[in-house]
Amino acid sequence: MGGLEGAVTSPAAAVCLSVTYKRTYHRPTGGTLPHSESGSDQTGPTPGIIGTPLLTQHNKIRNNEFSRNPGLTQQSVEGEGDPLGSRSRRSEITMTSNSANISSDKRFLIFFDFDETIVDETSDDMVVQAAPGQHLPDWLKDTYQPGRYNEYMQRVLAYLAEQGVTESDIRSIMEKIPASPGMLTLLQFLRTRPPQDFEVVLLSDANSFFIESWLRRAGARQIFHRIFSNPATFNKDGRLVMRPFHSHDCARCPNNMCKQVVVRDYVARRTEERGRPYQRIFYVGDGANDFCPALALGPRDVAFPRRDFPMHRLITETHEAMPGDFKAVTVPWASGEEVVQRLRRLVAE
Repeated sequence: MGGLEGAVTSPAAAVCLSVTYKRTYHRPTGGTLPHSESGSDQTGPTPGIIGTPLLTQHNKIRNNEFSRNPGLTQQSVEGEGDPLGSRSRRSEITMTSNSANISSDKRFLIFFDFDETIVDETSDDMVVQAAPGQHLPDWLKDTYQPGRYNEYMQRVLAYLAEQGVTESDIRSIMEKIPASPGMLTLLQFLRTRPPQDFEVVLLSDANSFFIESWLRRAGARQIFHRIFSNPATFNKDGRLVMRPFHSHDCARCPNNMCKQVVVRDYVARRTEERGRPYQRIFYVGDGANDFCPALALGPRDVAFPRRDFPMHRLITETHEAMPGDFKAVTVPWASGEEVVQRLRRLVAE
């Protein structure tokens, strides 16, 4: 059966508590890791958008530094059966924790990150293209506080609104972000599988408007049964207002989202609703905050870290420091087509 067994209390998890996950840029900054697969692999026409040349990005200062906040309130975005290529004129999002309307016959559960996983850039970076001169003033960047990136982005969005940036401006920028290599092939693969194969969930520390805008333009919204992200809607003054996803007790994650909490909660609830576990759980990501949920995967599950990105490096360091302590099979990817190849093998078993 699928995992989510006590990796949180493992020695590797304890080692991770001493690490500060700071990502100025996600992209590899030098050096390479060998293409490796670790863990035990036990048996048991593409839609798309055309990316435009990217303009100057601001220096992203998101910091996954450890912080603690008590409490937990979970929010999720309902899935919709959007027709291929449909586009919303407004983000109309229902927040709910009820997933009983999802078919209970799915064999596999697959989680996706969004920034630099589904799309090949960071959406928070890209929205700065809408700012005057395509950069933020220093006084605004100086307001960032470690562990409170979500609050910083709320100020960024307020500043953009003050500069006359509209909902249409932001949506247009999001729609033009290119997909990561091979990702549209992977999404198309999931779209065309038999309905009992995959339950697909998106889990991101971006925000719901950015994500919905891109997915609808790409014709991929209906693939995702659930989207978990920071809720963001436009108020009557035309300002995109973002709120934190939840509060939590995890010492590894920023104060507005712990992805492991979401993964554990979701799997526990769905297992109860289904009356049985999934055959396997998959997690496709890239960042340091994708490492935390990957710790919760079991030995039959598969972690797909983007090769040479922080998630991959942290998994590799954990394998080296505590061999065998990271439970999941690890399959690095540079293209979504590599994920498709492994999934084809697994669904055929």
